[in-house]
Amino acid sequence: MPPETALAAPSAAPDGARTRGRARAARRRGRLVQSVRVLVLVAVLGLWEWFARAGIIDPFNFSMPSKIWSQIWAWTTEGTAQGSLAEQIWYTLYEALLGWLAGVFGGVVLGIALGRVRFLADVLGPYIKVLNALPRIVLAPIFLIWFGLGPASKIASAVVLVFFPVFFNAFQGAREVDRRLVDGARILGASNRQVTYRVVIPSATSWIFTSLHVSFGFALIGAIVGEYIGATKGLGLLVSASQGSFNAAGVYAAMVILAVVALLAEGLLTFLERRLFRWKPAEPGDGR
Repeated sequence: MPPETALAAPSAAPDGARTRGRARAARRRGRLVQSVRVLVLVAVLGLWEWFARAGIIDPFNFSMPSKIWSQIWAWTTEGTAQGSLAEQIWYTLYEALLGWLAGVFGGVVLGIALGRVRFLADVLGPYIKVLNALPRIVLAPIFLIWFGLGPASKIASAVVLVFFPVFFNAFQGAREVDRRLVDGARILGASNRQVTYRVVIPSATSWIFTSLHVSFGFALIGAIVGEYIGATKGLGLLVSASQGSFNAAGVYAAMVILAVVALLAEGLLTFLERRLFRWKPAEPGDGR
């Protein structure tokens, strides 16, 4: 065995042992975190059920987990007054997804454009700030008047909620690009378009992905609010109908279903982000 190999072998083993030790510790911590999460959820639901049955809280107004589960089961097996539960979920998800895609596209394009072209930022900046200051939820009735009870009004509500967080992140990401990368690309003969596509957009991608997690939740809110005000199908209509019939369990059941949909979408976005950014070093506590 060469002397260099003999010297390197003893140091390699401790490094491997430390790596395996860290992996085991991370797995143990992950299991502990999951267990505590489940315990917290069980404790909250158990206390809620007990308080309602004991009369500490009014079950008519606050309902109870068992009634909420019964309502979800009834919707799943028997359907709703507007159709099957799957149809209501798909209707809301369809509106939120289209609004999210349109809002993300518009936010990214305009954010990158204003981040790259200062003249555009100077001209359009005040208008964007004014529009961002408006309470955008109140636009839902206006969209309902413009586009009717169909999905278009809900998609529009989702777009205006999604656009601004994505726009500001894309704008900031374009402004925060390392100037040395831009200067290096220009020295190599890159045009403005090449700099934008090959330097600015890749550098701003992490900023944009940060906004995607929040913006999809906003898209769901926009769709739900639009359906709540006026619709023929959707989870928002289930909330409105349950409220109108003083069915607290139905309101909570629709909220639970919406939360599950949002968590699944968040998990998918997190998976895609980790696949796209495998090259990035793991941040402390991010679980990677």
